[in-house]
Amino acid sequence: QAQLVESGGGLVQPGGSMTLSCAASRLSFHIWTMAWYRQAPGKQREPVAHIDGGGSTNYTDSVKGRFTISRDNGKNTVYLQMNNLEPDDTAVYYCQAWVPWLSPLWGQGTQVTVSS
Repeated sequence: QAQLVESGGGLVQPGGSMTLSCAASRLSFHIWTMAWYRQAPGKQREPVAHIDGGGSTNYTDSVKGRFTISRDNGKNTVYLQMNNLEPDDTAVYYCQAWVPWLSPLWGQGTQVTVSS
């Protein structure tokens, strides 16, 4: 069964940086669109960024210029580099894998807290 495992969350001060990783197993990673979502307390889960199999990326407006999504198909891993973090970035971050013919796969989530 395919699996996604996130890592790299934690506590960071405002203005700091953090990199999240999501390792995929038991799927043909290179064909899947990979995405990061986040869910803040009391809010709905929202998309943050995604990257398709060809490397094309898209970001939600609030993170443009601060976050970078990338993938290493040789390591079956997608990354989210987050710079200039703000308190409003505090959330549980989830990795998602998606292809049109299957239901999306989700990781278990990793907590990111931006606070002084």
